[in-house]
Amino acid sequence: MIKRIVIVAVTALSCSLTAQEFATYKNGFIYGEETMNKLGKIVDSLNLKYKTCDLNQVFDSKLQTKGYSVVLKSGLIAQAKKDMDMNISFDDFMKKYPEAVVKKDLLLIKSKAKNYQDKDIIEITEISVNDDYGMEIEIPYKKELYTKPAKNKWVYSYSKKTSYSEEYIEAFYLLDNFKSIPLAPKYSRQIIYSDCLIDTSLPKLKKDAKEGRLPDGIPQNIRKLSKTEKEKLLDDFRSVHVVGLCSQDNSPRVQGVYLALLSAETANWPVFLKSHLDIMNDRFDRSSDSSYARERRQTYIKELETLNINVPDLILGTSFRIENPANNHYYANISRSGRAVAESKDRELFLSQLLSMMGDETLDDYNRIISYFFYVSCNHYIKNEREKKINNIKLMSAVQKLPKYLADQIKPKKI
Repeated sequence: MIKRIVIVAVTALSCSLTAQEFATYKNGFIYGEETMNKLGKIVDSLNLKYKTCDLNQVFDSKLQTKGYSVVLKSGLIAQAKKDMDMNISFDDFMKKYPEAVVKKDLLLIKSKAKNYQDKDIIEITEISVNDDYGMEIEIPYKKELYTKPAKNKWVYSYSKKTSYSEEYIEAFYLLDNFKSIPLAPKYSRQIIYSDCLIDTSLPKLKKDAKEGRLPDGIPQNIRKLSKTEKEKLLDDFRSVHVVGLCSQDNSPRVQGVYLALLSAETANWPVFLKSHLDIMNDRFDRSSDSSYARERRQTYIKELETLNINVPDLILGTSFRIENPANNHYYANISRSGRAVAESKDRELFLSQLLSMMGDETLDDYNRIISYFFYVSCNHYIKNEREKKINNIKLMSAVQKLPKYLADQIKPKKI
């Protein structure tokens, strides 16, 4: 008898439960043979569709520049804020406020985003090349602020003294204007392939999905349902946004697997691939998450490799950070993608391109450092110690080809 998909702890409602992964069919995958055959036919048609896409489309890098971070937690902080408003020079600022903590030669990224109140903001983020967290400053979005020249300007976040915290100011001093450059055609084509295959026309969840728990009374064997029943159940799953209560609550991943299964059974490819990629990238909302729980969650990259998908182009195409993405463009989690690639049959091809990207002077600094992060994550999860050491030697050589201000910040990784 063919083993059914058994979803463990479908009704996980407390943090006392242990997060577990999913049972498989005889083919070794979390989707049965018939389902995989259906998906394979869809992939074949999408691969043909890709050949008719506009392969000359150009994608631009995220807006980026170099700068300094400044943190002032004592002294005349309110006056420092006024001086920044008056655009005091960096040298004069340091003479006046020598107690300020400064980090120099940072890669800074500017993005349009939404805050927790769903208001438009501008985020300026420090990209830390090591394990510490980079500083981030948010300001209300205004088009003129997003596009105006920024060379030798200050951007800051000021906090007054309260009963909970002391007065302080965090700031970036921008050494140049933010710039975006076009990606080379070979990289843009990978983005085009990922967009074509994922199908950006339809989001995974419905726009009016409300936060909640998994639907009640989920059938154990959905393949016995009629197509109408499957479509109704898929609609139910797409209508709720499941948020994990903690790292032990695996209900968001359970929702992801059911979305993938039901969309596969009903030939709803856009929902299927986004759902499977979310499982691979562990892209789910949780109130909290622990490292040991993350380690137990699998990537299931082999399911994609069996479907005649160009997995390197798919994953790398979702890894570039760009200024002009398509609506619903899918961004990979670099750390999780690195773990998935460590299990891939095309691992050497992945790692070869990542090394090449690090040394590509035509590629923007942000995507070059992302390729470094990707490589480090992948090598961390490789089990063969000899292979890891060889890869680390290659990595340290490639690091020297990065822009000097980034290479100088990278601490050698011991294997």
